[in-house]
Amino acid sequence: QVQLVESGGGLVQPGGSLRLSCAASGSFFSINVMGWYRQATGKQRELVATIDSGGWINYADSVKGRFTISRDNAKNTAYLQMNSLKLEDTADYYCYANVHTTPYRSLGVWGPGTLVTVSS
Repeated sequence: QVQLVESGGGLVQPGGSLRLSCAASGSFFSINVMGWYRQATGKQRELVATIDSGGWINYADSVKGRFTISRDNAKNTAYLQMNSLKLEDTADYYCYANVHTTPYRSLGVWGPGTLVTVSS
């Protein structure tokens, strides 16, 4: 069983910064993609950023230039550095990982989410 644990959410003023962490634990062969999605109240869940095991990165247009995703493969952990936060960044942020449980089988795993609130 694979679990993702997020940390780092909280309350921040507009223009401020937060760093989210997502650690994977359990029994698995390897992790392919790790990423962050977010869901604001009344809206659908949307992609924020993803990074694969080779370091290829994809960002939503709304966060390009402000957010930076990274990962430490040795620690099975992904990070999301969020700078210049805006009111519209307020949402529950969910970590996602595509995990290989065997060399030939993979599954998607979600974390429970961490709330980021941007408010003055």
